[in-house]
Amino acid sequence: MSADEKPESDDILVEEGEVAGDYLEGLLDILDYDGDIDLDVEGDRATVTVDGSSDLKKLVGPDGKVLEALQELTRLAVQQELGSRSRLMLDISGWRVARREELASMARDTAGRVNGSQESEELAPMSPFERKVVHDIIAEIDGVRSDSSGQEPNRYVIVHPD
Repeated sequence: MSADEKPESDDILVEEGEVAGDYLEGLLDILDYDGDIDLDVEGDRATVTVDGSSDLKKLVGPDGKVLEALQELTRLAVQQELGSRSRLMLDISGWRVARREELASMARDTAGRVNGSQESEELAPMSPFERKVVHDIIAEIDGVRSDSSGQEPNRYVIVHPD
């Protein structure tokens, strides 16, 4: 990658974030919800965070299912505006941040049990976001590895002894 490619890539991600922010601002206006929208670039994706009133928790829904749907709708709005598929990540009321911490703790606990028993352990079905968090944590721990199995929406992680 040349030195010129990174800023251009960041510019595209910033543009994705701005389009997503405009889309979400319109949605919040329609719903008459108050929220502050923060745009950022983390790694190779735009991130959009919405924080504010307690009403926003309705946009997360049980187990983040409404949040996942809103993220897909926002990605589609970005794609329609910019002409290319977006991988942006949406978080509302810090749900993903808190969920990432829960998953990291669960992954470490599971790795400890697998290291102790030397037997594989299957985790409950998870969303792609959740599986990636678990895989990333397991990859950092010696003596264990992970893979995914099953079909969406029942795809799950298996942690194996190395």
